[in-house]
Amino acid sequence: MDVIVERAGGLDVHKRTVSACMRLPDENGGRRQVRRTFKTFSADLTALADWLAAEGVSEVAMEATGVFWKPVWAALEGRIPTIKLVNARHVRMVPGRKTDVADAAWLAQLCEAGLLRGSFIPPAPIRRLRDLTRYRKRLIQDRTREVQRVDKVLEDASIKLGSVASKTLGRSGRLMIDALIDGERNPAVLADLAIGKLNDKNADLQRALVGEFDRHHAHLARAHLRHIDELTAMIDDLDAHINTEIEPYATARDHLMTIPGVGRITAEVIIAEIGVDMTVFPTAAHLAKWAGVCPGNNESGGKQRSGRTTPASPWLVDVLVQAAWAATHTKNTYLNAQFWRLARRVGKKRAAVAVAHSIIVSVWHILANDVDYHDLGGDYFDQRYDTAHETRRLVRRLEALGNTVTITPTN
Repeated sequence: MDVIVERAGGLDVHKRTVSACMRLPDENGGRRQVRRTFKTFSADLTALADWLAAEGVSEVAMEATGVFWKPVWAALEGRIPTIKLVNARHVRMVPGRKTDVADAAWLAQLCEAGLLRGSFIPPAPIRRLRDLTRYRKRLIQDRTREVQRVDKVLEDASIKLGSVASKTLGRSGRLMIDALIDGERNPAVLADLAIGKLNDKNADLQRALVGEFDRHHAHLARAHLRHIDELTAMIDDLDAHINTEIEPYATARDHLMTIPGVGRITAEVIIAEIGVDMTVFPTAAHLAKWAGVCPGNNESGGKQRSGRTTPASPWLVDVLVQAAWAATHTKNTYLNAQFWRLARRVGKKRAAVAVAHSIIVSVWHILANDVDYHDLGGDYFDQRYDTAHETRRLVRRLEALGNTVTITPTN
């Protein structure tokens, strides 16, 4: 293999050790290989960085291994000009040479030949924001599960509150459940705790609140509610912290919120996952591919095979698809029109992924040009129709169904 990087390094990272290999020029005009193994304590990682820097290593490659690569990256960042985190699937070891030292040597060889493509690693402030938004999502999921457990407790006690109220733990529902826990069993008294529109369902509430709610159910419900309150407090604290961390990117967040279906939390997650510097993605298509919402091409021998989207970060894909579904409920927007135009032909799920693709393409242009979203309008596709051709097609279809069609143009 031709040498592209004169002084290259490869690291095989594990929880307790890092096997390192350097590929350097020797005195005879050839190449020499130097190997060492380091512990993963902070002092040892500093020694690793010093060793690589002292030899003038300009590029280092390491595999993405869980979270163990992160402290190694932090130790090398700022010391080594180019660090590449590579996908393990792209650097499979040559058969029969599977050891940690051999892994590091193979990475170093691929690195010096310029055959490795690094993964996208955002700058440290974006990585911190990413940690916060991901943890917030986990807490929200935990809280949702606890709410579902409260529903199960009520169902077990034959309390059908969820059949009447749209939210079991809305303001009214929470007051009723707290009263049940405190020992109130009179359905009329419980139903009178309803607030707002739920007051109109007083009779149904009274029937729903008759059950067998006993001390056992009260104990379980109290534990679940306490956990929900704790999770809510933690989520609120994270929200405040995220608001502080995202302040330097507030303008970008506000731009993203102009996209139909994209709210504050969605905009924060998008920024946390891809950053705001779009120069790392040469085009919007590159970003869509990286985000995992771009259909693939798989054709061989004239046969078109699966064009399924490639696996990508579930954190970004999930929020993009959620935004796409939200966009389908907007009125007179391009994204809504795109969804319904595709849904009739490919189904709603695929149409939602297509809308998610449009959203991430818009994100790239918005962040690259520092502008608000410009909507093409809900009539965009209608304006592109060849009306004469469409009229002829529909007439032929009606006639095929046994109808006689007379066209009368409107003035």
